Amino acid sequence: MPLFYQLHICYNKHMFITCLDLEGVLVPEIWIAFSEATCIPELRRTTRDEPNYDKLMQERITILNEHKLGLHEIKQTITKIDPLPGAKKFLDELRAFTQVLILSDTFEQFASPLMEKLGRPTIFCNTLECSADGKITGYKLRCEKGKLATVRALQSVGFETIAAGDSFNDLAMIQASKAGFLFKSTEQIVNDHPNIPAYTEYDELLGAIKNAMGI
Repeated sequence: MPLFYQLHICYNKHMFITCLDLEGVLVPEIWIAFSEATCIPELRRTTRDEPNYDKLMQERITILNEHKLGLHEIKQTITKIDPLPGAKKFLDELRAFTQVLILSDTFEQFASPLMEKLGRPTIFCNTLECSADGKITGYKLRCEKGKLATVRALQSVGFETIAAGDSFNDLAMIQASKAGFLFKSTEQIVNDHPNIPAYTEYDELLGAIKNAMGI
């Protein structure tokens, strides 16, 4: 490999950070999986359906309490969730030429087994508030508008960000980044944002990220 190309790759490694959503992009939606496991259709709603995250979480907590379900039952479902087909390979290839940060509205209590299956990438996410018996009583955001705030913070210390996600809550970080993409998103979100390139295959997304980085 020519020295100039090697130096170019090195430069890009240190100046770019790719920020990815987790659920729907790298792993299946946890709440949909739990909805299927418990036969509670109301739990299928995600940030693809409801842009107001607090409203969505309050609805989820109410449903869990009504059915006397908590963290223990959700964790049992999560242990059976595997990354989406091709996700681990995509992430390995991506991390070979750029730094990667997972920005998710999931919770620390949910994320650990999934990160293990993905090769332990760095993840920034939220925290559930639970009683001693595992009842979910609330949640704590890492910060308000966490995905956008993180992208802005990275940019403030000299990084260029590239972002990809599938839901309403990913749009701000996508639109604020040097390059942003929708990935495996809904028809409605894609149609409502025709200016954002949309992909459904990992090879397409990988190529778009490389192109954005100029490599």
